[in-house]
Amino acid sequence: MRVLLGSGGFRTPERVAALAAQMQSFFGDVDRLLFIPYALHDHDAYVRTLTERGIHAGYALDGIHRHADPVRAVREAPAVFVGGGNTFRLLDALYRLGLLEPLREGVWAGTPYLGISAGTNIACPTIRTTNDMPIVQPPSLDALGLVPFQVNAHYFTGQTFVKRDDGFHEHFGETRDDRIREFHEMNDVPVVGLWEAGLLRIEGGTVELLGAPARLFFKGQPPRDVEPGGRLDGLPA
Repeated sequence: MRVLLGSGGFRTPERVAALAAQMQSFFGDVDRLLFIPYALHDHDAYVRTLTERGIHAGYALDGIHRHADPVRAVREAPAVFVGGGNTFRLLDALYRLGLLEPLREGVWAGTPYLGISAGTNIACPTIRTTNDMPIVQPPSLDALGLVPFQVNAHYFTGQTFVKRDDGFHEHFGETRDDRIREFHEMNDVPVVGLWEAGLLRIEGGTVELLGAPARLFFKGQPPRDVEPGGRLDGLPA
């Protein structure tokens, strides 16, 4: 199984170039990526935007929404790229179109999978660690389960500050660490808090962190910070 999971935040030329390099290393010489845009409303615009911004890494993005038979498109895909947006909308569409099992089977059989943000969330056992609003209600929160841990995409540590005319003011809202602690009050699954521009490359039974730091959360244990370039020891792969 080969999986590449990104947090998001690829909004500078340097970050786009770094992502493109990782995509080219990961996908190799495949001729196209089956792109799944269901996390956003305008699917054609999504494909155009990624191509214009260079987040296709030079590969042809083959939008699954253009296929009359999306299940067949998944089964015949040389590689899969699932984009970000609203995780609930994405998962609901995958249930409605009957795509969860074909995607799972394809990846387990060797089809390389790239997920960004919502696409990362659905690679986890559930979408319980997403930051998104439930704008629709999927039949279940259970997702693909490609990896046996959860990811909190767009993670950052510490308090939130709001910029106003006279400076920065503390927001006093819950931190991401607070919310992950609450998750572990009800669940046992490890969680990776993945900073923006971070990537997890999972293959050969290892989990390698690329591009940005991450924080690992295990139930009943203090969190542990990992720097890019390291392996996430103790995390099941």
